[in-house]
Amino acid sequence: MSLPPARQQRSNIVPWLFVAGFVIVIAVNGTMMWLAISSFSGLYSGHARDRGLHYNQVMAEQRDREALGWTIETSWQANDGLLGLRINERDGTVLAGASVVVDLVRPAEKRAPIRIGMTPEGGGRYAGAVALPARGSWDADIVIEARGHRFAITRRLFLR
Repeated sequence: MSLPPARQQRSNIVPWLFVAGFVIVIAVNGTMMWLAISSFSGLYSGHARDRGLHYNQVMAEQRDREALGWTIETSWQANDGLLGLRINERDGTVLAGASVVVDLVRPAEKRAPIRIGMTPEGGGRYAGAVALPARGSWDADIVIEARGHRFAITRRLFLR
């Protein structure tokens, strides 16, 4: 005759199992929300709104860049930590006498950019050494100044 109390105890546990399941789901969702909010914001630039407000100016700069016709080839030598650029003009001749600066930005992390002063090596080639804190995807913000023109472009590089 002891069966009814055992059934009664078992039926008292079932509602608490539902409550425990909801508590686990809420805790996991709360943790995921906290991780999502505290990690990468998704904004590449701190002034995205200003850039949007001055869209016509940004498009005019893009047209000016395209009118120059400069092309950039990048190379990476992992053993030496050497980033190389080759810059050609529209007609295929090399661009000499330019001032070149590269900022390496890690797209998925909040790190300060790594500035590389590129030195001319002749023949339209520029090189700069850098010690990367991490391998993987990097955005190279390249700024070239030559003959009164300023040319800026971003290239995605996978540096090993």
